[in-house]
Amino acid sequence: MVSRMQRVFAVALMSGFVGMTSAQKTSAAPDQLIYVRCGMLIDGTAGQPRSNVTVVVKNDRIAEIRDGITDAAQSTVVDLSHQTCLPGLIDTHTHVLLQGDITAADYDEQLLKQSSEYRAILATVNARRALEYGFTTIRDVETEGAGYADVDVKNAINNGVIPGPRMQVATRAMDVTGAYPLLGYAPSVEVPHGVQVVDGPDQARKSVREQISHGADWIKVYSDRSYKVREDGVLDDIPTFTPEELKAIVDEAHRERRKVASHAMALQGVHNSVEAGVDSIEHGNYIADQDLKTMVARGIFYVPTIYVGAYVAEGRAAEGAPVWVKMLAIHEDTFRRAMQAHVKIAFGTDAGGFAWTVNPAKEFAYMVKWGMTPAQAIRSATVSAADLLGWSNQVGTIEVGKFADVVAVTGDPLKDVSLLEKIDFVMKGGSVVKKPLQKE
Repeated sequence: MVSRMQRVFAVALMSGFVGMTSAQKTSAAPDQLIYVRCGMLIDGTAGQPRSNVTVVVKNDRIAEIRDGITDAAQSTVVDLSHQTCLPGLIDTHTHVLLQGDITAADYDEQLLKQSSEYRAILATVNARRALEYGFTTIRDVETEGAGYADVDVKNAINNGVIPGPRMQVATRAMDVTGAYPLLGYAPSVEVPHGVQVVDGPDQARKSVREQISHGADWIKVYSDRSYKVREDGVLDDIPTFTPEELKAIVDEAHRERRKVASHAMALQGVHNSVEAGVDSIEHGNYIADQDLKTMVARGIFYVPTIYVGAYVAEGRAAEGAPVWVKMLAIHEDTFRRAMQAHVKIAFGTDAGGFAWTVNPAKEFAYMVKWGMTPAQAIRSATVSAADLLGWSNQVGTIEVGKFADVVAVTGDPLKDVSLLEKIDFVMKGGSVVKKPLQKE
């Protein structure tokens, strides 16, 4: 006779065997192979563009790069043999929770009339737009009053709930009392702010810890405000944080293995940020020569965001701030000096500072107009941007082992960089997001 205990043991053993067999079947699922035929390939490495190349994609990674157009089953082929393939683009300065803010009224209305929940819904639309524009990775540098909603957008993308680029996020950003909108309301009226208000080194450290605990990949600070052009042509400012506060923020962030991005547009904000050891200068309309040298020595990146300045200049001048028009020429001179000094430049647009219905790739043409070659501009949005994010082993080039992030255009962007505003094929992690329309 078989005892009851023996029967239970036998059933449990059989259940385990069935479960193990099921797991083995699941793990043995065939790899998904896609053959991407490229008429020309700009792979992002230092090599020359290659003609007639096949990129073999296995699941979400690049498995092989072959010379020649490989034949394969039609269902596994993406035919881009009449187009130029490039690595997925990277925008290192975006705001998916912002819908454009040429004037103070534009900004105030979003914070006062739109709930954080509604803004998060709009952010999902913006994330999809970014991806379809060809930006398979972005760094979103704060939510402008929407709390930690960027963390939720990032998680929703990672979990496959919504389409969008890979994201690194900076959550709330920081500024000091009285320095960041909303401003100008009656003292008795409580209004929201676009940042976390931080005063003093101790509170600064605590805020860094708080933001990281809620999902911040980066810490963002606003290091200056109130810009004016001096008689000698230097763009001056009022610094926000004291050097002690900035150093506390940078020290705490680096201690917790996070990087710091500093909104610093003019003389003192840039200098204080560089001396504090931030990892990137955002905007940098004016940077003194000595600070450029320090940036090179310390490996601090420059994210110039040119297009947004041109986009908002006339509107802000009409609102009583003509300095924004003057800042364009100063910015161009700084950009050219930064290139001559060999500062590391990463592509960033400040999308959200202008409407997301405008393609952020307009930035490329401005970079070329101000002195870059098309190849240098493309590198800023691939190799250099991946370096800034610390993801060089995952994205930024089309190489074996990296994520299969591929975009394609008709024509040669090395001759006409504005073609990147017309990307008609996007693959992120082996999944086709956008493909050329078929001609009838």
